[in-house]
Amino acid sequence: MIDKDTFKLSVIIPCYNEKQTIGAILKKVIQSLQNYKFLNYEILIIDDHSKDGTDKILKDLSQEEKINIYFHEKNLGKGAAIQTALQHVTGDLIIIQDADLEYDPFDYNKLLLPFFETNADVVYGSRFLGGGKYVRIHFFWHYIANKILTFICNLFINLNLTDMETGYKVFKTEALKNISLKEKTFSFEPEVTIKLSKKNYKFFEVPITYNGRSYEEGKKIGLKDAFIALKTIILYSLKS
Repeated sequence: MIDKDTFKLSVIIPCYNEKQTIGAILKKVIQSLQNYKFLNYEILIIDDHSKDGTDKILKDLSQEEKINIYFHEKNLGKGAAIQTALQHVTGDLIIIQDADLEYDPFDYNKLLLPFFETNADVVYGSRFLGGGKYVRIHFFWHYIANKILTFICNLFINLNLTDMETGYKVFKTEALKNISLKEKTFSFEPEVTIKLSKKNYKFFEVPITYNGRSYEEGKKIGLKDAFIALKTIILYSLKS
C-alpha cells in the first residue's frame, strides 16, 4: 500500500491545441489536489507542438512552482508525450490527465483510494461502471468501438476491464517504468494495458465522471484510431 501522508503524486498532462482549456484544466487540477490535501505533487505538461497558441500560454506558466513544462519540436502523439514525461517524473504515483476537460480532476480521491487501501498497482477510471456524478451521452459508435476493443483486450489478457480506452489511468511509477513503451499515439492505451497485465500487476477500476466533447468542441480521437488500437491489441498480445 501507498502511505497517503508521505507519497508524492505526478500529474502528467499531454496537450495539443488546447488553448481554450489548458488554463481551466490546470486550475481544476490544482484545486483538486489542494481540496484533498495531496500537497506533495508535481505537474508535468507536455505540449505536443501545438499550433493554436497553447505553447504561448504554457510559457507564461513556466515559472509557476511545481509545474514543469516540456515542448515537442514536432507533433508526435499522446503516447510520445507520456514517454517524454516519464523521463522526468519523481512521484510515487502517476495520473494521466487529458487537457480537454472531459475528465474531472475532482475524481482524484476515488482514483487514488485503491493505492491507499489495497495493494493496487494500476487503477483505471471507468466511464461505464456507474457511480460518477454524471456521464455525457453521445457518440454511439464510439461507445460500441470502445466496448469491442475492451472485450477483445480482455480476451487476450484474461481481465474483466470495463473501459480499457479510458483517459484516466493511474500507475505506481515503478510499475510504469518497468515496461518499455513504444506507441506514440492513442495506441498507448492498449499497449500499456497489455504490457502491465503480462507482468501480473494488480488492476483496479473506479467509476468516474465524464463530459465527452464533440468534434466541434475539439475532440481528436476518431474511428480510425479504433482500427489502430485493434492492431495494437493483437500485436502486443501475441508478443512473448
